[in-house]
Amino acid sequence: MVEQERGGVLYLVIPCYNEEEVLPETSKRLTAKLGAMIEMGFISQDSKIVFVNDGSKDRTWQLIRQYHEENPMIQGINLSRNKGHQNALLAGLMTVKEYCDMAISMDADLQDDVDAIDQFVEKYYEGCEVVYGVRSERKTDSFFKRASAQSFYKLMLHMGVEIVYNHADYRLMSRRALDEMEGFKEVNLFLRGIVPLIGFQSGVVTYERHERFAGESKYPLKKMLNFAFDGITSFSVKPIRMVTTLGIIIFAISILMLIYFLITWCIGWTVPGWTSIVVSVWAIGGLQLLAIGIIGEYIGKRDFEEVYLLWVSKEDPAVGGERQRGVIDGLFSCGKEPTE
Repeated sequence: MVEQERGGVLYLVIPCYNEEEVLPETSKRLTAKLGAMIEMGFISQDSKIVFVNDGSKDRTWQLIRQYHEENPMIQGINLSRNKGHQNALLAGLMTVKEYCDMAISMDADLQDDVDAIDQFVEKYYEGCEVVYGVRSERKTDSFFKRASAQSFYKLMLHMGVEIVYNHADYRLMSRRALDEMEGFKEVNLFLRGIVPLIGFQSGVVTYERHERFAGESKYPLKKMLNFAFDGITSFSVKPIRMVTTLGIIIFAISILMLIYFLITWCIGWTVPGWTSIVVSVWAIGGLQLLAIGIIGEYIGKRDFEEVYLLWVSKEDPAVGGERQRGVIDGLFSCGKEPTE
């Protein structure tokens, strides 16, 4: 493990969607935290807070511009339309990676413990390229939220998806890790599954997740289910293999039924034509499922071996259109002047 020199440039990347209620307190706490770390010499004075406005319909972008004018430490990225939390997060990380030594992604609702930032940075200085924030407990969650979240992580692990249990999007990534993540061309983003595939030395910081400071959750049940579906279909071929297995079982049953019905036909217990119809339906159904499963295996292996395990060339022109995460409509980060 290679230790890093202290005083590195840290960027905080915070996706925002209709967060005008919580943004004043969030900017206040994060500014105070980074200011204290800079004063101690723990991080560079060039460190920044970057809010990514994900097409908010309220005053979120206006507030970000206001805070930037009051304090240059606060930067902003404005997407032209709502692209979703994961896309907004990736847009922010890919924008700042050229200007920082490390970047920490976190939510704007202050549920992620701000005081844990020091521990993330300390792990980075110890040589970790990726540091995962892991919840120590779920006391603040409702019974449904707690049960559904735990079921989600267990299901993902059972499906063979490599994720960190009880880890969301509170993590630190070094510039090296961010450069490698840029090589992925996944469209239906599930960063919790992509980041572990990058490899490198990693660490864990446990923290207590707080209740949302203000506003409403941006992840209702429907979005959570879609998020879980994207994670499973993007990182696991087990559902395809389940279809293959089901096809084999049904086809095997059809063979047994063929033997049984032939016996009953021979002794005259069946109506003429009934045996051939029943056996044909079962056999064809089993063969269809088996064929779909085999085709799925080929497609799944192609995707996982060529897309996830092999890096995509950054010079490949075919990647550009597929990897577009959202048009940056306004930007005043990295020394650039504000734009409309």
